[in-house]
Amino acid sequence: MTTDTPARLLQLLSLLQTPREWPGGELAERLGVSRRTVRRDIDRLRELGYPVQATMGADGGYRLVAGKAMPPLVLDDEEAVAIAVGLRAGAGHAIEGVDEASVRALAKLEQVLPARLRHRVATLQAATTPLTSGDGASVAPETLTVMASAVAGRERLRFAYRAGDGTGTRRVTEPYRLVSTGRRWYLVAYDLDRADWRTFRVDRVSEPFATGARFAPRELPTGSAAEYLRRSVYQRHQETYTLGVTFAAPAEAVAGRLPAWFGAPEPLDGG
Repeated sequence: MTTDTPARLLQLLSLLQTPREWPGGELAERLGVSRRTVRRDIDRLRELGYPVQATMGADGGYRLVAGKAMPPLVLDDEEAVAIAVGLRAGAGHAIEGVDEASVRALAKLEQVLPARLRHRVATLQAATTPLTSGDGASVAPETLTVMASAVAGRERLRFAYRAGDGTGTRRVTEPYRLVSTGRRWYLVAYDLDRADWRTFRVDRVSEPFATGARFAPRELPTGSAAEYLRRSVYQRHQETYTLGVTFAAPAEAVAGRLPAWFGAPEPLDGG
């Protein structure tokens, strides 16, 4: 018999999350309480926002149905491991929105996952290899979850970073947002040592550590992290070309028709 009310409510909720009709007598037997106590506990769950539907008759009972909002769920060990593994796989998915949502959900789940279950998830992850596309750059789910937690908690983030030329540095940042391009993950953050905004490829990050030091969010130079990343990547890869154009007209006539940024025309030999 479960005498502790919160524990009994969690046990009742776990039973109701099984997709079936639960007769009141069976619930009372499972919980070791009276039918009257079951009815009171059902009312408590409803007050907490869980949509429990009751049906009358000999075959009637209680069932948890879909409501207007997503209520908290109670997971057993196998369900928690399965969801964690699925979210880790989803974190590397190329479907827009799925990867970001997977990282947020994974960060929440792993924050409360018991050590024994974390070990099971890590063991399963180590025994499997995903087939990557593009340049094959992969990101450890642990790196993403640490970063996502730091972003959500507004905690300063410290990590080692390897630049494109192989140069290694240590960074202390105020993480703003994780951005997925479908092929790669980027961190948009304010670099404290350089006193400026930076973008970091997450597959080049190692040893991420949330320091616990809180910070007040700074205003991003652009409207969104995605826009800042787009501009940053564009400027980084922008190349300069010298273009020569020959006009079959006098230089003076051409000069009056060209914008200032085009430069001043020079006459060829002979005018």
